[in-house]
Amino acid sequence: MGQDHYLAIDVGGTKTLFAVFSPGGEIVREEKIATSHDYEQFKADLADGVDKLGEFKISRCCAAFPGRIDFDKGVGIGFGNLPWHNLPVRGDLQQILKDARVLIHNDAKLAGLSEALLLNGHYRKVLYLTISTGIGGGVILGGRIDPDFVNFEPGAMIFEHDGQQTRWETFASGKALHEKYGRLASEINDPGIWQAYVKNLVPGFENLLATVQPDAVVIGGGVGGHFEKFKPYLEAELAKINNPLVPIPPLLKAQRPEEAVIYGCYDYIKQNIE
Repeated sequence: MGQDHYLAIDVGGTKTLFAVFSPGGEIVREEKIATSHDYEQFKADLADGVDKLGEFKISRCCAAFPGRIDFDKGVGIGFGNLPWHNLPVRGDLQQILKDARVLIHNDAKLAGLSEALLLNGHYRKVLYLTISTGIGGGVILGGRIDPDFVNFEPGAMIFEHDGQQTRWETFASGKALHEKYGRLASEINDPGIWQAYVKNLVPGFENLLATVQPDAVVIGGGVGGHFEKFKPYLEAELAKINNPLVPIPPLLKAQRPEEAVIYGCYDYIKQNIE
């Protein structure tokens, strides 16, 4: 069986990604399955996926889930776009993985951990935002997930929009962008669209900068992967609210927007090896 390996599992609304890491952080195998919305079927598919990795000796696993987690009980309370509630995900994973030590965490927090560590300690407090189907995020303090923001859900902040009290992600997410313009972020090159979209981002950024007071903001997710298209407009809008009490920190594009969660799983395992 050779040396121990680590397994990262990124559970998404439509697909679940497996990545086997060497202890040194190299991905040596990847597998992908569809995420069944039937939880019993999902567990069966997960077990099949793990079986396909039988050539590797898995000593530790970290699984990333959307939504809110009760870490003491190992229970997922809610799972974002997945119709699951109050499920013992850590125990179920432990049964599948047998002797491997299992960790679980929120996907956006793990992505933030990975991206913050790539900044090599240049910023002590990093706010990570993933803008895709919804808006998630995490706060990384001193290279670790900040326990004070462990259930931080920025997309759920409420703002007045078009005369109604509305969740931020309802009008500012990648899904909202697509619904309004009929195009994905990758397909939008019109500066006018990006300028209009940025105005929907500003209320959330203004609130988060005042509350979190980060040293840097990293933007990832499907929309964040095209940050260069709207960065100048966002910086210009935020400059209008700049004051000594709420300084505007550097806004940075995620370095691995598509793989941040998987690498965050690896980083979290490394930080929790006893």
